[in-house]
Amino acid sequence: MDQFEKNIRENKSVFDDQKADRAKMWAHIEAELNSNQPKVIPLWKSPMFRIAASIVLVIGILGLIGVSAYSGVTAETNYVSQELQDIDMHYQGLVSYQVQLVKSNQQLSESDKEEFLSFMVELDKEYQQLKIEMQNNLDNELVLEAIIGNYKKRIELIENLLQQLNESKIKDEDYGYTL
Repeated sequence: MDQFEKNIRENKSVFDDQKADRAKMWAHIEAELNSNQPKVIPLWKSPMFRIAASIVLVIGILGLIGVSAYSGVTAETNYVSQELQDIDMHYQGLVSYQVQLVKSNQQLSESDKEEFLSFMVELDKEYQQLKIEMQNNLDNELVLEAIIGNYKKRIELIENLLQQLNESKIKDEDYGYTL
């Protein structure tokens, strides 16, 4: 051991009476930290940020208004489209079945069938025009009623033709019984 080390060990108690003041040291460190902070300007206090935020807010509000208006039109169109599809499915099935009955009926001549089916084609063209008007959103309720009327007219014509054919068939057949 050298002399310096021996001196420290002998005078150890003298060195122990002075302890470090932690609060004082921390205050000194904190003061140095605070003095080196850069000046911070909050972003929301900047005039450019306020202008940009206002523009984004206006665009957002206009976008919400546009989306809600578009969805209202779409919902109405979807409702009308669904209603038109339901009507189409119901009446188209009836009309196609009855047209098949007319085509397969053997009491009608080919020219009568052709004439009748050409009239049905004209009614179908009228229906296609009504469908286009429906898509153009021209007073949907009236157009829908016209489409239903078109289908009813087709069905009524077919039913009348088939009824006349059945009546003539009944008259031709003799239902008398001989014993």
